[in-house]
Amino acid sequence: MKFILNILWLVLSGFWLALGYVLAGIVCCVLIVTIPFGVASFRIAGYALWPFGRTTVERRDAGAGSVVGNVIWIVFAGWWLALGHIVTGLVLCVTIIGIPFGIANFKMIPISLMPLGREIVPTDQPFATR
Repeated sequence: MKFILNILWLVLSGFWLALGYVLAGIVCCVLIVTIPFGVASFRIAGYALWPFGRTTVERRDAGAGSVVGNVIWIVFAGWWLALGHIVTGLVLCVTIIGIPFGIANFKMIPISLMPLGREIVPTDQPFATR
């Protein structure tokens, strides 16, 4: 079932959302200082392509650096990506078939706003990294 949901997600919204994350990652990697943001963006791009069967958990070893980094991320790239999730989620919720995918878009907004200090893990072992 996860495979079918991921294929439908990829066709309906996953490709375009992942493309946005890749674009943000490339821009961040071009600016040498923001390479950690680029790495986080590429990590989330993979999650945006294939989200069903995976979830995000907080990393216990994330410190004050990730908080400061998340604030910088929100200002420069996070709100654009969150806006993409909001618009895509609203468009998908217009149709009955798209409602689960719209809800999945809304669930991805927190990680698009604050990607540092989070880790993407399979849903069958969400506490493995804690």
